[in-house]
Amino acid sequence: MSWNEPDGDKKDPWSGGDQKGPPDLDDAIRSLQEKLGSFFGGSNNRNEDSSGNPISPRTLGFIGVGAVLLWGASGFYIVDEGNHGVETRFGKYINTTQSGLNWHLPAPIESVDIVNVKQQRFIEVGYRSGGTAQSAGSVPKEALMLTKDENIVDVRLAVQYQVKDAKQFIFNVANPTGTLKQVTESTQRGVIGSSTMDFVLTEGRSEVVTQIKKEIQDIMDSYKTGIQITSVNLQDAQPPEQVQNAFEDAIKAREDEQRLINEAEAYSNDVVPKARGAAARKIQEAEGYKEQIIAQAEGESNRFSKLLAEYEKAPDVTRKRLYLETMESVLSQTSTVLVDVKGSNNMLYLPLDKMMQQKQSVPPVTTPQNNAEQVAQPLSDIQTQVPPQPQTVLRNSQRGRDARGRQ
Repeated sequence: MSWNEPDGDKKDPWSGGDQKGPPDLDDAIRSLQEKLGSFFGGSNNRNEDSSGNPISPRTLGFIGVGAVLLWGASGFYIVDEGNHGVETRFGKYINTTQSGLNWHLPAPIESVDIVNVKQQRFIEVGYRSGGTAQSAGSVPKEALMLTKDENIVDVRLAVQYQVKDAKQFIFNVANPTGTLKQVTESTQRGVIGSSTMDFVLTEGRSEVVTQIKKEIQDIMDSYKTGIQITSVNLQDAQPPEQVQNAFEDAIKAREDEQRLINEAEAYSNDVVPKARGAAARKIQEAEGYKEQIIAQAEGESNRFSKLLAEYEKAPDVTRKRLYLETMESVLSQTSTVLVDVKGSNNMLYLPLDKMMQQKQSVPPVTTPQNNAEQVAQPLSDIQTQVPPQPQTVLRNSQRGRDARGRQ
C-alpha cells in the first residue's frame, strides 16, 4: 500500500495527522537507550546485551535503584571521639553531630565538616620554635614593644587554645587562627604598654600573663569565634640585645642590693633580740635592787623604832649595848687584839691560839700573812713590858684573875 492512500498508515511523517493515543513505553525506552548509546559513542544497538538480546526494563530499574541506594549510602559518616561534625545544606548550617555513626543527605545536597574540639592548638607571638633554621628564633617585628616608662622590651608569648563551639569556629570568622594571633599581639602590646619595664621583667610576670589571657578571651568571645584560651605562657621577657649587657649589670646591682638588705635584716634579727633581752634583764635587776633597798629601809626603820622604845625605857644600858655592838662589828673585821692592862697585874696570859681561831671564823679582809704580822706586832710590844715568869706563876696568876673575876 502506498503512503498516499487514504486507508494507509496514519503515522507517516507527511500526513500531518494528529496522534491522539499515548506513546508506546517500549518505544520510549528504546529511544532513550539509543540516545544514551549515541551520546557515549557506542553502537546503535545499546538495548541489546552481548548475545544480541535486548535489555529488559526491569533490569534497568534494578540498576537505577542500586545507583540510588549507593548514593544514599554515601551519606553515612563516622565522627571520632573528641570531634564534632558540622552539617551544611547547600552551604547553610543544619546541625552539629557528636561522635559516632551519623547520616546526612549525600552530596551535592549536604556536606559535613569534622572539627577536633579536644586538640590543644597553640600559636607563637614574637618567636618561632620550629621550622627551618631561618624561620626559628626571635621575630623582632612581633617581639619588640614599648613599656609605660618608654623602654623597649623583647617579649615572647605562647598561647594554647582549643575549639569550644564548632559552628562558631567554622562560620563566624574566616581565619580563626590568624584572628587569634592578631588579637594576642594587640592585647600583649596594650598590657605591656601600661606596665613599667622593671615590673614586666621581675615580679609582674604572672600578673601580666593573667591580664593578657583575660583580655584575649574577652575579645574572642565578643567575636564569637568559638575558641577557648587554655593557657598563656610568657616564654621570655628581656631587654633588647643592644642594651642587654647594661641591663644585666643593673640586675646584678639590684641583686647585690637585695642581698645586702637581707644580710642587714639577718644581723638586725640577731642583735635586736639580744639587746631587748639585756634591757629586760637590766630592768629586772633594777626592780630587784629597788625592792631590796625598800625592804632594807623598812627593816632599818622598824628596828630603829624598836630600839627607840627600848632606849626610852633604859637609856644608859641601851646606849652602852649599842656602842659595844658597833665596836664589835667594826673590830671583828680586823686582827687587832685589845688588852686592858690597867685593871690587871703584870702577869698576863694571852690564849693566842683561841683568839686566832675566832679571827679565822670571821672572813678576813687582808691576807693571812698581814694578819700574822699585825698580831705579832702588839704581842712583841706586850712582851717587852712584861718580864718573863715561870710557868707555875702564870698558872697561879691566871687562877687569881679568875677568882677576882668571879668575885
